[in-house]
Amino acid sequence: MQTILGANGQIAIELAQELRRNHTNDVRLVSRNPRKVNDTDALVSADLLDARQTLDAVKGSRIVYFTAGLPPDTELWERRFPVMLKNALDACRAEGASFAYFDNTYMYPQDDRVQTEDTPFAPVGRKGNVRAAMASMVLEEMARGDIPVLIGRAPEFYGPGKTQSFTNALVIEKLQKQAMPLVPVRDDTRRTLIWTPDASRALATLGNASDAFGHTWHLPCCDERPTYKEFVEMACRAFGRETSYRVIGKWAFSAAGLFSRQVREIRELLPRYAHDNLFGSTKFKQRFPGFEVTSYRQGIQRIRQDSAGHCAGQERGLDGG
Repeated sequence: MQTILGANGQIAIELAQELRRNHTNDVRLVSRNPRKVNDTDALVSADLLDARQTLDAVKGSRIVYFTAGLPPDTELWERRFPVMLKNALDACRAEGASFAYFDNTYMYPQDDRVQTEDTPFAPVGRKGNVRAAMASMVLEEMARGDIPVLIGRAPEFYGPGKTQSFTNALVIEKLQKQAMPLVPVRDDTRRTLIWTPDASRALATLGNASDAFGHTWHLPCCDERPTYKEFVEMACRAFGRETSYRVIGKWAFSAAGLFSRQVREIRELLPRYAHDNLFGSTKFKQRFPGFEVTSYRQGIQRIRQDSAGHCAGQERGLDGG
């Protein structure tokens, strides 16, 4: 049995698909209100803040993936994330299950150095501190050696479905709504983005490779590192639009933060958009040389095709088809 804790997000959905497609028929999805991704999925309703419920949800698992997310609320992160993670680790230790932790880069320095698995933590802001503490908790469990543990770390997402990121919200979703794309802070900084289906496929690959445990892995990204200007140009072409966008400076985010809690919650992430974001995934590519990484053009085109199919489906629905 391979179990996904926090099973309703885009990474978890695509992870469940990949596990069923290439690794196992026994997939268990765990969340407060889990929904089947594959017909054969087993569903368990559990609150990861409750240690007993988490332990019960993990029972019988060989591999457990932690992909749980929370809304971008700093106080919520500080109260809940460490408890959820501790409960998951304790449950895996009690069950003797392997643990695969899906992580982000919030704990890294927000500058233009190339990020590798050995980059020291230097979090900026409270969310960064939470993610640094969580990653450290997992590393301590890895060092303890009671159970096999790995970390799969990803930079900012872009992708289909319910993918949540600055880039999806400000560029992709704007184009889907026939609106002008927006670029945070600067348009000339180079970005490393990961296509969410690639991130999920890579996490499944790691979880099913025994020698991957005991390590931190940067999940594989396209070697091309476009500037935001170049990314928006690719997206506009894919959507059949003239290239047009607006850069939103830090001052605009600061002003908007006076009226919007949601904007205030993301302001601490803005320094990363003032610098090149260079995320290295050489270690993964050397270990899994056959893993095919999706190019930006391929990914954007996939989103465009999905959008066109969704619109066509809506039109058929309106026609009673």
